[in-house]
Amino acid sequence: MSNSSLMIDALKRQLKLKAVTYAELARRIGLSEASVKRMFAQRSFTLERLEQILDAVGMDFAELVQAATDAPQLIAQLTYAQEQEIIGDMKLLVVAVAALNMIPLERIVAVYKISEAEAVKYLLRLDKIGFLTLLPNNRVKLLVARTFSWIPNGPIQTWFRGEAYGDFLDARFAGDQELMKLVSVMLSPRSAKALLERLKQVADEFSRQHQEDARLPYEQRHSLTFMLAARPWMPTAFKALMR
Repeated sequence: MSNSSLMIDALKRQLKLKAVTYAELARRIGLSEASVKRMFAQRSFTLERLEQILDAVGMDFAELVQAATDAPQLIAQLTYAQEQEIIGDMKLLVVAVAALNMIPLERIVAVYKISEAEAVKYLLRLDKIGFLTLLPNNRVKLLVARTFSWIPNGPIQTWFRGEAYGDFLDARFAGDQELMKLVSVMLSPRSAKALLERLKQVADEFSRQHQEDARLPYEQRHSLTFMLAARPWMPTAFKALMR
C-alpha cells in the first residue's frame, strides 16, 4: 500500500475514533457531504485541503503520520503459494471468501456443508497464513487491506474466471439486482487511461460500501458479485472480415 493510502486510511480511522461523520466534517470545512465522500472515495486531497481537515478535527500533520505509522500493516495480496494452498481445498476457499464477507462462523456452518470443527480448522489455517486473526469465541479480525485483491492471473483469479465463463455470465441480467453493460468505444490513449482510473475508483467505492454494510446483521445483506473488465478487443467474427 502506498504512503498516501496509509495516510488517508489513518485519517479515516481518526474520524471514526473522534465520531466525526462525513456530514459533520463537511459542515466544519464548508463543503457538501457529497464532495467530502467523493474526496475520500477518490483518495485525492490537496495539501491545503488536508491541512483544513486536520485543523477541523484537532490534529496536526505529525499526529497523522504517527497514526499511520502505528497502524498494523495490512496485506494487499497473498503470495502465489498461499493462493495455491487456498484453492487446493474448496472448503478452505469457501471459508476465506466468507471471512472476507464478514460472515460469522455459525452462519458458515448453517449455510455450507462444513462442520464447526472444520470451520475452526480452516480459520486457523487462514490465521497461520496471515489472512486473519482468530479471536476468542471464534470471532475473526481480517488482516487484509481495503484494497485487497487476488493475484492477477493467479490461482484464485484463474479459478473464478473459469467459473464466470461457465456460470456467472450464463444469465439474462434482467433482474432487479442485475445489470450488464457492454460498451465498445474508440478512445485516445489519454481518455482510455482516464476511463481505467475511473473504473478503479468505482471498484474502490464498491469495496468501501462492502465494509460499511458489514456492520449490518447478516440477514440484511446478500451476495452480489461485481466484475469490471476492459481491454482492447474485437469479436473474432469482426476480425475474420478484416482485410
